Amino acid sequence: MTVEDLIVYGKKYIHSHEVKMLLSHVLGYDNLELFLHLDEQVQEEDINRYKTMLKKVIDNYPIQYVLGDVNFYGREFIVNENVLIPRFETEELVYNTLNYIRALFPKQEIDIIDLGCGSGNIGITLKKELNSAHVTCIDISESALLVAQENAKRLDADITFLKSDMLDNVNGKYNVIISNPPYISRDEEIEEIVKNYEPNSALFANNDGLYFYEKILSTCKKNLHDKFLIAFEIGATQKDKIIELANTYFQNIKVESKKDMSDNDRMIFIYNI
Repeated sequence: MTVEDLIVYGKKYIHSHEVKMLLSHVLGYDNLELFLHLDEQVQEEDINRYKTMLKKVIDNYPIQYVLGDVNFYGREFIVNENVLIPRFETEELVYNTLNYIRALFPKQEIDIIDLGCGSGNIGITLKKELNSAHVTCIDISESALLVAQENAKRLDADITFLKSDMLDNVNGKYNVIISNPPYISRDEEIEEIVKNYEPNSALFANNDGLYFYEKILSTCKKNLHDKFLIAFEIGATQKDKIIELANTYFQNIKVESKKDMSDNDRMIFIYNI
């Protein structure tokens, strides 16, 4: 079979852009290069590998897990069932956090802690974008930390890793706390592909999804410098309740929310200058 034959075959079952992603991965071409090799004969071993991956996607297995990596902020991160698949909204969290850091801490070496780091996509990206920053990544899952450590090695990022339930085992002080914690309410309906394959412990939280925000805000003062930034990704309906929590546990702070590109309330930034 040729490259073109395999594209036509795959398009019978899944979307064409997913076909190109799978075939590019198997053959080592980028999506555009595929079209320069349409008449190329594909080896039987690669055909079988492609069809095995294709069947997983047909069976509704996340294509990011099939491929084993995902692009986040221009870098390739390893992902598997032990970590959430990074989303575009989290790229927006990182982008906005970088803007806050540069405004609040100009020309200053800062300490950043990423709580519930998963694949390490947030903490590692901040380290790569702010080379002088000292970054610590925290997760309660040893399996997730192994993925994050492999990503740090792959991307040549000098990161400190620690197993902890949020800040429970953390003693140091930080300028920036950032977190995309589990925030889906236990009774909220979500896509089956997400519910069935991504780690539920990284998705769902008690107290209408607010549990981890309160856990962080109620305990983090001991780990913050006087001048600080807390950056959260949030659920689209949680803004007011999280702002209320912030004002419950802190005084004389500034709290700002931002929408994502889909016009949903998606980020909250709490800071003291």
